[in-house]
Amino acid sequence: MPTVNFVAANGKTWAVDAEIGSTVMETAKRHEIPGIVADCGGSMSCATCHIYIAGDWLDRIGRATGDEVDMLELAIEPGERSRLSCQVVVTDAFEGAVIEIPAAQF
Repeated sequence: MPTVNFVAANGKTWAVDAEIGSTVMETAKRHEIPGIVADCGGSMSCATCHIYIAGDWLDRIGRATGDEVDMLELAIEPGERSRLSCQVVVTDAFEGAVIEIPAAQF
């Protein structure tokens, strides 16, 4: 299981094990990471699981496309590094990944 690092805007970090094949949202909920509300349960219909992919991880994890881009328009303070955590599937390549939680979600 790769370790994924969730980082709050205040710098608090949670390093958690992520199950390969699960989503970043499922990982956050499993470990009770604050700021990832996920009201819709992962059906990509609410944008309450909005995250930022840190730095060079965006190239490895990938950018939002298609319907996810449209849904991100509903997120608070979306940006170039924005993703919906329900749409990001954990792979072996996630070891050490840094996921930032927007300040507006706390």
